[in-house]
Amino acid sequence: MDNTSITVLLSFLFCAIFSISLSAQNTVGLISYEPWNNSYDGYNLIYPHNQPHVYLLDNCGQIINSWEDEEDFKPGNTAYLTLDGNLIKAKRKSSEAFGFIYDTTGEAYVECRDWDNNLLWQFSYVTSEGRLHHDIELTPSGTVLMISWDHHSIEQAIAMGRDPQFMEQEGFSPDKIMEYDPNLDSIIWEWKAWDHLVQDVDPSIDNYGEIAANPRKININYENNFNRADWMHLNSIDYHPERDHIMINVPTFNEIWIIDHSTTTEEAATSTGGNSGYGGDLLWRWGNPAAYNKGTAGDQKLFFQHDALWSLEHLDENDSNQDLISIFNNKRTSSQSSVGIVDAPYNNTSGNYPIEEGQFLPNDFNFEWTHPEAELMYSTNMSSMQILPNGNYLICAGRQGYSFEYDASKDRIVWEYVTPIRSGFIESQGATINVGDNPTFRIRRYPTDYGGFVGKDLEPQSYLELSPNEQFCEDILPAQDIEILSLDVFPNPASDKLTLRSDKPFSMVKIIDIYGKEITASYTPREFTEIDISNLVKGIYFLIINNKYHQKFVKE
Repeated sequence: MDNTSITVLLSFLFCAIFSISLSAQNTVGLISYEPWNNSYDGYNLIYPHNQPHVYLLDNCGQIINSWEDEEDFKPGNTAYLTLDGNLIKAKRKSSEAFGFIYDTTGEAYVECRDWDNNLLWQFSYVTSEGRLHHDIELTPSGTVLMISWDHHSIEQAIAMGRDPQFMEQEGFSPDKIMEYDPNLDSIIWEWKAWDHLVQDVDPSIDNYGEIAANPRKININYENNFNRADWMHLNSIDYHPERDHIMINVPTFNEIWIIDHSTTTEEAATSTGGNSGYGGDLLWRWGNPAAYNKGTAGDQKLFFQHDALWSLEHLDENDSNQDLISIFNNKRTSSQSSVGIVDAPYNNTSGNYPIEEGQFLPNDFNFEWTHPEAELMYSTNMSSMQILPNGNYLICAGRQGYSFEYDASKDRIVWEYVTPIRSGFIESQGATINVGDNPTFRIRRYPTDYGGFVGKDLEPQSYLELSPNEQFCEDILPAQDIEILSLDVFPNPASDKLTLRSDKPFSMVKIIDIYGKEITASYTPREFTEIDISNLVKGIYFLIINNKYHQKFVKE
């Protein structure tokens, strides 16, 4: 039996035995899990809304670590693990009402805590000039890129060419990117959208120009957010270390933008300088060419999207220049969200992204997909998509608090989890949670060999939900005896040798890993054997006895 046949056999057996009974049991926490069917092993970081704590969960939904905070805080909105095992998160005060975004009330923080939740540093930015919001991004040098509003008065906006009919609130706040160095406790770099505006309303103003002829500029009169001061509403930021580029997600423009981080702050305010030669102007934009007057509604591909993320480890083997960007496309239709992957075609020779006839490429997604039960994935805001190292997609439908892993090669969902928190309070297993009750901005899965886990205690502590079904994951993973065969497998976990003892002879023993890959095989009839597993990598494996799945074991 080849690896594919084994994988199919495992999938069939487990689906037949468990799918009906298990899916009927759990309503929150872990809903389904197929480790035998290419689900990627790792630890999941979640930072649910309406409460202050960050949780690291294994694929069974057990808490591996948690970073608790005072009840007066809530996400602001993201959290990340560093390679040394620290947590960096954004948060804000929940007790302070947030008015219009130009208000200076409402403290916003970014802070770093160690594995044991000790505070290492904290940065706060709430001034008359701006306030932190949404996402942060770590750089390899240890600095943190942060999104902030950049407040301007109505008079300043009109003087820059903003049409007064769009000014319904008491200010105008495009976004800016700030880079914070915790070692210096200071902002060391800055980029402002305000410095890269174009308008075709008033020829007497310096930034007057034809919109379509200036695709690297931002049309100050493109309006798609109900004339709010929160004009751009940036909701994600990512960094490409090899190119020194920053990618920001602009949902109210239905676009992704890339800018040059190799500039100085002074160059970032101009249209020259940096490795690109374009200063702080846009290097690439995609999703809605109508935003720069180069397309129609039919050309639009993005719809109030979230979580634009480079997936650098998944470059095409035949094209080292290819970048894949994953995205959660929230409002693909009025009742359906999708996820997509797009290639931002970078030219290594010119150091830029090509434009054809004034429009940035490509013309469409490389891949776009939606959940077969569209209502389960539909989320008007929040949400995320991550391409996992094995090629699977980890997706979070934010308003649903529903996260799942999709294997595109098999067109199959292999892991599902429902955030067991309603309005900030932890729910018990069996509870029914309605849409919008358990919002979860994002989920990220870290591999088991991630550097931040070295030397850390990764033993499961408990489940996040109350009254958990502790047998649920064990019901998925352990032996299901296909033949009438009494087999003892010990010790389990094991480090060097695994002993198999049965009341009947068995002729074939195979070990496969969680991806269905055959590791060892032997065919001598026996009732007792010892298998050397000293060379196996630590992790979960499965025994195939006489070409039938029998039991899992753990190599420690």
